[in-house]
Amino acid sequence: MGGVDVGGGDGKKAMNAEINMIPFIDLLLVIVAFLLITAVWVSFSRINANAQVPGPPDPNKEITPETPQKVLHLYIRESEFGLIWKQGSTTVSESTIDRPEQKGDEIMYPDLAVKLGEEWKQHGGHQDVSDRKLDQAILHSDNGLKFGEIVAVLDALYSTKREMALKDGKREKQPVFNMTFSVR
Repeated sequence: MGGVDVGGGDGKKAMNAEINMIPFIDLLLVIVAFLLITAVWVSFSRINANAQVPGPPDPNKEITPETPQKVLHLYIRESEFGLIWKQGSTTVSESTIDRPEQKGDEIMYPDLAVKLGEEWKQHGGHQDVSDRKLDQAILHSDNGLKFGEIVAVLDALYSTKREMALKDGKREKQPVFNMTFSVR
């Protein structure tokens, strides 16, 4: 505790008051903590820059931009399938195939499977036997499309295969597409 003595002069009564110092010490510690924390954040907000702008970070190394891979976008429309090969935002190829009406319970698209094989042979990026990467196929469908129709399209995508060398040296037929869904 700290004390304040206000002396009594000129006939006034002396007043002694004790002031509790613990809240003032707590306040001081909180202010010091904020000071330290903000000092650390100020150093994080700095940007390390050098005078070699707009050149590469190391002028001795040449930067070669990577070309994006070709991606097959398969659109399931009401009366047709749209096959669009894109490389980045550039359309490389675009074709359509009629979507046949299905009779019965089993839904199959053999013409789509043949067309996918032809398109992959013409535009696919990973055709070498030693290349273990797969080409990307994005399936675009409406939210209300029946599950059986999606499975039939996936079967058509899966039926396109190529020979691939495995880690143990064996060769095996593998699907060419890695499939991704895009539902609208």
